Amino acid sequence: MKLLNILGLATAASLAFGSAALAQVEKPDVSLGVGGKSLLYYLPLTIAEQKGFFKEEGLNVTINDFRGGSQSLQALVGGSVDVVTGAYEHTIRMQTKGQDIRAVLELGRFPGIVLAVGKEKADKVKSIGDLKGMKIGVTAPGSSTAMFATYLLAKEGVKPEEVAFIGVGGGATGVAAMQRGEIDAISNLDPVISTLARDNLITILADTRTEEGTKKIFGGNNPAAVLYTKQEFIENNPKTVQALVNGLYKALKWLDTATPEDVADTVPAQYHLNDRTLYLEAVKNSLPTYSRTGVITEEGQKAAMELLSYDPEMAKATVDVSKTFDGQFVKKAAGN
Repeated sequence: MKLLNILGLATAASLAFGSAALAQVEKPDVSLGVGGKSLLYYLPLTIAEQKGFFKEEGLNVTINDFRGGSQSLQALVGGSVDVVTGAYEHTIRMQTKGQDIRAVLELGRFPGIVLAVGKEKADKVKSIGDLKGMKIGVTAPGSSTAMFATYLLAKEGVKPEEVAFIGVGGGATGVAAMQRGEIDAISNLDPVISTLARDNLITILADTRTEEGTKKIFGGNNPAAVLYTKQEFIENNPKTVQALVNGLYKALKWLDTATPEDVADTVPAQYHLNDRTLYLEAVKNSLPTYSRTGVITEEGQKAAMELLSYDPEMAKATVDVSKTFDGQFVKKAAGN
């Protein structure tokens, strides 16, 4: 058989496969919201995008990158995005507001969030409670980074209104806010934290990038980023949700064996913040945080509830956590 004929058959087969995949999902064009895509917190999303895992599942995913997780949540509630990669806690909080929003896949088993104080204020801050009255930079007010800081402060008797949460985003904007002295402390993620630590601009107060650090704070694992959406979207588009979960599950499996160099070679160059060596170190610190199974455990759900229990809005709320995670899709993705 001639080479051109072989190539023609291969192309036809590829197109047929793509068409078949597209025909299997109810909504091939999906709009996804995320708050700070370049943050390592959301690395599985970038891997799924860059490795073509969504396209393999017959999806054209448009990613809308917001300043923080609270804004991507608002976009979902408002109907401008179909799904979100964001903090698991949002699914709990929204249940108390009458919004049936559910996670369908765990991306991170440790939050990966770090609370640190600027070096100039470090001599005045011997404990987290000493942050009272200070300006704390978070990705966005109401985001998981703000929730984390609120929880740690509350444990030491400091109310949310007794500090000023300043939205600084992730990436270079978060680094710049600390460099310019616009904030006294920061609750953020890598590579922001690793960059500030390298430049000796911060002293770390609490670190959830490791299992040890997470258990020290929460007593166990605490779900971080998840894929979540409205229950209505799940019911109307089950094949689409399955395809999204399949693509992100492939990314988790890829990360399970990837080296920092593999990651750095895969993500867009601007994610390195002009320092590939530092980015490699940040990835090394973050690789343990990603979920190995995609499943949110009961232990993790309890830890998430503990985190939110210090929020005045949530203190007296009644939540059925069984309605915050639908595990059927990850079960199928894993082939079980």
